[in-house]
Amino acid sequence: MRNPIILFVVLCIAAILFTTFHQNILDLKALEIQSLSKSISQKQIDKFITSSQSKEYLNYIFVPINIITKVTIIALFLFFGCFLVDLKIKFKQILTFCIKAEFIFLLPVLYEIIYFKFIQTNHTYSDIQNFSSLSVLNAIGYKNVENWFFYPLQTLNLFELIYWLVLACYIGKITETNSKRGLLIVASSYGSALLLWVTVTMFLTLNYS
Repeated sequence: MRNPIILFVVLCIAAILFTTFHQNILDLKALEIQSLSKSISQKQIDKFITSSQSKEYLNYIFVPINIITKVTIIALFLFFGCFLVDLKIKFKQILTFCIKAEFIFLLPVLYEIIYFKFIQTNHTYSDIQNFSSLSVLNAIGYKNVENWFFYPLQTLNLFELIYWLVLACYIGKITETNSKRGLLIVASSYGSALLLWVTVTMFLTLNYS
């Protein structure tokens, strides 16, 4: 499937389905209400439920917006990285593959469903909210980490590593070089941007927490 529009539509549908399964199978709404009941009144909870139900459709709108924004930015950085080392590649090729590679990030959602459904069956809303599949944060435990350090430790995960390697192999193949050269391009372009984003997120979290 080489048409980026069809790929994008399939990815969005899959992401919405996975998110819906995640919410329903783990019964997130009930867990969230249970968590809120410890700090607010029943009247406030009722208002929250009504407000959430009226805005539920927004979740389906934000999914394609988030995906297209993410893959376009990553594709631009990779395209710029290839340009700097004088490797000729079309932006459409990179964008199409970035959309394909984004399917990797459906796996953490599936892993999370399996983990909380069959392994850690006794859990709270906070446990799910702070969970990051196969990440350093999970290995350490979010209760042992300062809030401002959550995001970088969540970013260090197995699926992100697989994503890097897949991008590197593709760039090496399409530019007729090798995976090592592809990994250098991914690290210098996407990696640099990701590092900057993580740093900014840490700074903002630290200042507003």
